[in-house]
Amino acid sequence: MNPLVSIIIPTYNSEVFISETIHSVLNQTYSEWELLIVDDGSDDNTVDIIKEFQKLNSNIKLLINERNQGAAISRNKAINDAKGDYIAFLDADDLWLPHKLETQITFMRAENCVVSFSSYELIDELGNTLNKCVKSLPVLSYKKLLKSNYIGNLTGVYHVKTLGKITSPNLPKRQDWLLWLAAIEKSGKPAKGIEESLAYYRIRNNSMSSNKLNLLKHNYWVYYKGLGFSTIKSIYCMLVFLKEHVFVKSKQVVKTNVSPK
Repeated sequence: MNPLVSIIIPTYNSEVFISETIHSVLNQTYSEWELLIVDDGSDDNTVDIIKEFQKLNSNIKLLINERNQGAAISRNKAINDAKGDYIAFLDADDLWLPHKLETQITFMRAENCVVSFSSYELIDELGNTLNKCVKSLPVLSYKKLLKSNYIGNLTGVYHVKTLGKITSPNLPKRQDWLLWLAAIEKSGKPAKGIEESLAYYRIRNNSMSSNKLNLLKHNYWVYYKGLGFSTIKSIYCMLVFLKEHVFVKSKQVVKTNVSPK
């Protein structure tokens, strides 16, 4: 019997994208999963849309925050409620390829791997391909991950049976980076990457990914608040991050001709 995978999706005013995202889970060739969606105080039709899916799918669970509390608290709420042997993450505007879970769980079991991730494609806000793929590293150590976040959260999976439930610190952004650092550190061995692209990451017009100054600020908080480094050490890590991001990590983004449609 295949192990159960708990899929975590936090939502906030996601009515435009959430149906397509849920469909990408329903279309998985791997059938042993539960989907835990945490709505973080949406004031649009997000909750109503999710409830319609629940009527036909008993393995979809909706948790609701009465007020907006942020992605970290929302993800942690779902993680604490999860029953799976593995935990996987997906944001409310991103998509999985149909064989994503099957490929990744098969890989993890064959490789005796407790933390894995994969390559992923970039799409724009309307779902059009940007003809770019972020390639995964085959092996990712804690030291390497500390330099820059090499795990696309929409591709990350960790083995709960080995590591226990790992949650995110309550920072406004970049909590996923800290979660994967904690997972690799606790595992005592590097994460393993799957070269094949298994997901689509949507670049939003107002996303943090498009605002470089915000990116730098929140990365600093990862070191200073998330990891508790001193000011001097945090500044040093930021300099290392900038060098890694510009001269090394940028090479992981390659041109493609793949369309999500």
